[in-house]
Amino acid sequence: MLEMSIFADESGEAGAESKYYLLTLVFHEENASISNQIDRYRQSLSQRSLPDIPLHTSPLMNGNDSYRQMDIGERKQLLSSFFTMLQHLPIRYRTFSYSKTELGSTTALTNRMKRDIVNMMFENLEYLQRFEKVKIYYDEGQSVVTNALHDAAEYALATDAVIYRDGSPKSCILAQAADLICTLELTAIKYANSEQTRTDERFFGGASAFKKNWLKKIRKKRL
Repeated sequence: MLEMSIFADESGEAGAESKYYLLTLVFHEENASISNQIDRYRQSLSQRSLPDIPLHTSPLMNGNDSYRQMDIGERKQLLSSFFTMLQHLPIRYRTFSYSKTELGSTTALTNRMKRDIVNMMFENLEYLQRFEKVKIYYDEGQSVVTNALHDAAEYALATDAVIYRDGSPKSCILAQAADLICTLELTAIKYANSEQTRTDERFFGGASAFKKNWLKKIRKKRL
């Protein structure tokens, strides 16, 4: 039985704190094993004497939470190791991005997100219908994402084919992959609008370096 897993992660919040809101969906055909890539990733961490901890990109870049005691060199190596693994994972992704000034309310954001997910699913319907089960992993962190995902999946796909699972990044490598991709797509928006921060530049360099070394590589995996 063919099964598809979809891992969701968001950047931003529904209120006024962030200028942009992004949703990333990572698609993985479950018959394509990722164990070898994970093993090589963990070997690279061991060889560099780096901790094997769940990737959470924003705290990593800002030196918070589990990364508080690590210097920037170690944090850069952690990010680089995970990114190397990410490029070899058998996944595809789609990111939806929104400027909240163009949307008047949380309801408008939810409706727009639902519409975009539905359109994406219809564009790829023949492909998605190959799978008897579609498992959607999300940690239910924000209701705007939960509502949009449930409404869109149940509208575009057979309801008995859709299964919802907890997608905590603490236990799911592919949820961590969605987190990093979401950060890279947000960073692309910031560089395009000359809104990048000093932290962005410390990790990714200037705009041309970011495009060459990070963005172009990850966008090879867009659905």
